[in-house]
Amino acid sequence: MTLPSSWRTPIFILIAGTLITALCVGMRNTFGLFLTPMTEAYGWSIEGFALAIAVQNIIWGITAPITGGLADRFGTARVIAFGGLAYALGLYLMSLAETPAEFMFSTGLLIGLGTSATGFGVVLGAVGRVTSDKNRSLYLGIASAGGSMGQFVLVPLGQVFISSFGWAGALMALGMVALITIPLSTLLAGKAGTALSAGQATGPIHALSIAARQPRFWLLFWGFAVCGFHITFIATHLPRFLSDNNFDPILGAWALSTIGLFNVIGSLFWGKMGVRHSKRKLLAILYAVRSVIIAVFMMLPFSTPSVLIFSAGIGFTWLGTVPLTSALVGQMYGVRYMNTLFSGVFLGHQIGAFLGVWGGGFVHDLTGSYDLIWYAGIALGVISSLLHLPIDERGNEAYLNGVSERPLAGDST
Repeated sequence: MTLPSSWRTPIFILIAGTLITALCVGMRNTFGLFLTPMTEAYGWSIEGFALAIAVQNIIWGITAPITGGLADRFGTARVIAFGGLAYALGLYLMSLAETPAEFMFSTGLLIGLGTSATGFGVVLGAVGRVTSDKNRSLYLGIASAGGSMGQFVLVPLGQVFISSFGWAGALMALGMVALITIPLSTLLAGKAGTALSAGQATGPIHALSIAARQPRFWLLFWGFAVCGFHITFIATHLPRFLSDNNFDPILGAWALSTIGLFNVIGSLFWGKMGVRHSKRKLLAILYAVRSVIIAVFMMLPFSTPSVLIFSAGIGFTWLGTVPLTSALVGQMYGVRYMNTLFSGVFLGHQIGAFLGVWGGGFVHDLTGSYDLIWYAGIALGVISSLLHLPIDERGNEAYLNGVSERPLAGDST
């Protein structure tokens, strides 16, 4: 179905993108609820479950530049529609999985592809292209906040599904929800314009190769990896961590939901701040604040109030990195190949996600505790804060003129 162009205005694109992000991120953050019932049902190790989620994240990261490039070249709607189908099929097969190999195929491969094609790299590129440089980080903050609202709604809903239908029935119900992304994708029909960027790149791969030769790209890449480490570890393992400390399982759902609620506030806040202030400095502050929040949580006695306060604090910084990082990519390299370039940076996020979620399962099975991963998260937050400080935020042409008298091959100065 093709909608009239009058529907594909910035505000409708923003609404559709926000809803798609809500569904993609919201469902992804329900997987921690299934860790205990599925591992107990089949006698799997926690590491085995976590490894499939880790593979899901690395598949998402590896394929993100591909799905982003396809969206830049052939249109966003087609990519998102494919992603919705892959996501729904993955959830359905996950409900039927009885062996680690079946679980890995459905949860790791198919859902990894689905999240890649419906996730931030594709959606934020579409939103970023229709906004001005001045307001881009705010619009991207709103779209990112959709993921948090999805988490706030879908995590407790997932727990209700589990209580009502069992974990397998809950996964089938979530698969039906995933199909909603397909009609929403029609509002994002279209592709990037013809204006060049990233030093007069001639295509998505060329744009990525130009950016990858710049140290600032890798500072952003590895800084973003820490975000992936933090949020995927917490989203997957926090419910089990709370169960290990003798809390009712429902607190895990409410903790994740609280993270989602406060991330709505945080995403809007950081996005708005990015309109007025240096994005690299804001990112440095955000990661430092995250480390402090985790450190205080580990120092204080665990209680229901302390868990919910931690969830609110970490939620405030949860996806605030996304509007700032994606807007910084657009600021540095332009929006022509924003899907591809942000997806390239996002690969770093997913490498961190792989290490965080798998490392959590490995360390827990090895030591019986998550403490080492929590402490690693504190140290990595400080490192990420320092990595963002030297990033040069200038547009690519000004940057190239400033670092070399001879532009890179294929660049125009």
